[in-house]
Amino acid sequence: MNIKTFPQGTHPPGYKALTSDLPLEFMPPPEKVFIPLQQHFGRQAIPSVKKGDEVCLGQKIGECNTSFSASVHSSVSGKVLSVDNYVHPLGMPVLTISIVNDGQDRPSSEIKGVKNAFSLGKDEIRNKIKEAGIVGLGGAAFPTAVKLTPPKDKPIDTVIINGCECEPFLTADFRLMVEYPDDILKGAELIRLAAGAERVIIGIEDNKKKAIEVFKEKSNDFSIEVVTLRTKYPQGAEKNLIFAILHREVPRGGLPFDVGVVVQNVGTSKAIWDAVSEGKPLYERAITVSGTGIVEPKNLIIRIGTPFKNIVEYCGGLKDDANILITGGPMMGITQGTLEAPVIKGTSGLLSWRKAKLPFEYPCIHCGRCVDHCPMGLIPTHLVNYVKVNQLIEAEKWGILDCVECGCCEYSCPAKIPLVHWIRLGKSKISIQKRKKSA
Repeated sequence: MNIKTFPQGTHPPGYKALTSDLPLEFMPPPEKVFIPLQQHFGRQAIPSVKKGDEVCLGQKIGECNTSFSASVHSSVSGKVLSVDNYVHPLGMPVLTISIVNDGQDRPSSEIKGVKNAFSLGKDEIRNKIKEAGIVGLGGAAFPTAVKLTPPKDKPIDTVIINGCECEPFLTADFRLMVEYPDDILKGAELIRLAAGAERVIIGIEDNKKKAIEVFKEKSNDFSIEVVTLRTKYPQGAEKNLIFAILHREVPRGGLPFDVGVVVQNVGTSKAIWDAVSEGKPLYERAITVSGTGIVEPKNLIIRIGTPFKNIVEYCGGLKDDANILITGGPMMGITQGTLEAPVIKGTSGLLSWRKAKLPFEYPCIHCGRCVDHCPMGLIPTHLVNYVKVNQLIEAEKWGILDCVECGCCEYSCPAKIPLVHWIRLGKSKISIQKRKKSA
């Protein structure tokens, strides 16, 4: 078997066995949902409802006001309680629409499917994806309609469907591949049509043998190539995935369309099929609830806006010694300070365990492990040193904006330096400077 991969990276323990054999389960919607208007890359959506309004399941409650934005939809039917700031998984208050669930799931009249989704033109497919509020479900939450509209001078020849799910603990994408392969493949064909590409490739890590078998069985019916990838972190990062499968290198500061490629997550592909064929907006998603701090780990399909406390209760609660809760995976996830925050479109997992006291940080010993493991070929300690003395121009010259914040450097650092923290700070400062200049 020809197993492909990319240079560098690392091999953290997988912990996939906790949930890999657990089928996806639909969690009942909560009594109240809290739906942020900012849960995607780009501008915040504009609220289109007010306190006291009655809303239906799937009704648009937030309008995208620029190309780099995404519409937001109600995940229940009921009454709007408030449109106000509320805690967000990223840690800051965000304008949020809270809705009390009437328990009826009355569908919105806006939800309209089509008989033959494959008969639609490029613009029609993109428009349905945009109206459904589809964003990348792998974590970046980039508006999908924008991703499928490359510049005219950047033709797309290949669509890659990302089935790697390389973060430890997470298995919801694996379950989607095993349980909903036809929906994923039909969504992939719609992506191909919208992007004007010639071929579709799905990349799956070799620790997901059942998913590989399923897709190879269906590859002829759907004209898709299945590529087996070595289990390594971060195999699922776009640029690494493109290099591993096609041996094309996205230029520094560039995007996948610069090398003729569009990459979409398997969950996004299924959501696209649901949106175009059934008219179903993105109001729910699959997540993994796992970790040694969770009483009963599960793979769940959860309504957007469901508070973490409801999810934890549904999974039997937290164990007595659990002291950390993370959204996403352990390598790139975000530590949560409250159980009140809600699931958003980019929430791929909810993990808990007992974390030991933070290790003492030592001075850099110049071992070079961070360089050896960086999949982007950067020198993390060099970038951190520039950030610490506020030499942001130099940090940018040395490629700080190319860092994907995967955490390989910090994971491999024997001195326990919080490298990703400093790099994120530097990127944030550079972004603020650029916005000020453009203003």
